[in-house]
Amino acid sequence: MNHHPAGTDEALLAALDIGGTKIAGGLVDPRGALLHRLQVPTPATGDRHELMAAVTHVLDELARRPEWPRVQALGIGSAGPVDIAAGTVSPVNLPGWREFPLRAEAARHPAAGDLPVVLGGDAVAMTAAEHWRGAARPYRNALCLVVSTGVGAGLVLDGRLHTGTTGNAGHLGHISVDFEGRPCPCGSRGCLEGLASGTAIARTAADSGWRPGPDGDTTATGVARAAKSGDPLALAAFDRAARALAAGIAATATLVELDVAVIGGGVAGAGDVLFTPLARHLAGYATLPFTRRLALAPARLGTDAGLVGAAALARHALPDGDRTAFRS
Repeated sequence: MNHHPAGTDEALLAALDIGGTKIAGGLVDPRGALLHRLQVPTPATGDRHELMAAVTHVLDELARRPEWPRVQALGIGSAGPVDIAAGTVSPVNLPGWREFPLRAEAARHPAAGDLPVVLGGDAVAMTAAEHWRGAARPYRNALCLVVSTGVGAGLVLDGRLHTGTTGNAGHLGHISVDFEGRPCPCGSRGCLEGLASGTAIARTAADSGWRPGPDGDTTATGVARAAKSGDPLALAAFDRAARALAAGIAATATLVELDVAVIGGGVAGAGDVLFTPLARHLAGYATLPFTRRLALAPARLGTDAGLVGAAALARHALPDGDRTAFRS
C-alpha cells in the first residue's frame, strides 16, 4: 500500500474501546483524527456471550460505514487485566469475561476479514494515543498515567511503546510506595493505587473527617471541588495522593530515565489541586541529576484517548511499508 493523500481514498484504522460502562468504536485517519464514533452501554453483569454481542454490534455498525473498505487494521483497547500474548482479557469490572479470547473473537467478525487485530490494555492504549497525537508526542521516553477509580499507566521508551510480554509493562498502580502500608486487593501492600486513585482520595478525605457540601458528593470530584475552594481537609487528601504519585513517578524515572510524565484520567481533571502538590513532591523525590529535568504534563486527548490509542496500537501492527500512511 502506498501513501494515501488526504481524501476519500486514504487508509484508515478501526478502533474499539472497551470499559466497564461503555463499548465504543471508531474510525481513525492517518493523522490520528477520529472520523466516526459510536458507543453502546456495556452489559457489565452479562455473561461472556452478552458482552461479546455488544462488541459485535459495534463492529456491525462500523462495518456499515462507507469508509470501512479503507480500514487497514483493527485495534482494541480493553479494561484489564489483559494478556496480549494469549489475546485474552479478564476485566475486573466485567465478571463475565475471564481469560476471554477477545482478539480471536473480534477477528472472527465477518468484516474483520484478513485485517490485523491488535489487543492492548486501556492504559497502554492511552499511552499510545498521547505519544502519537498528545502531550507525550515531543518526547522519546514517557510515562503516561490514567488516574481515576484506579491508577493505570504505560511506557514509551526510546520512542517506542513498551508493552512487555503480556502487555502489562508500566503497571504503576501496583508498585508499592509504602512497604508498611495497608493490604491491597492485588495481594501486595502499600500500592500506589490504594493511595492515589480517585477512590483513595475520597477515602482519605472521609477518614480525616471531611464532609461534603450541600450536593452530598463524597467522590474525588466532590473532594476536588472543596479543595478548589480552600477546604484544608480536601487539600490534604489531594496532597497525600500527589505525594504517592510523585514517589511512583520518581521511582520509574530513576529506573528507566524519563523525559515526561503525562497525567490523564478523571482525577487529573482537578487541575492545579493535583498538579501543584505533584510538582512540589516530585522535586523532593526525583533528586538525582538525570531525573530532575522530568517534565509534567496533563493529558490532551481526553475521552478520545481510548479510541485513538486503540488505533495507535493497530498502527504498530502494520508492516513497515503500510505504516507510512500513519507516520507521526
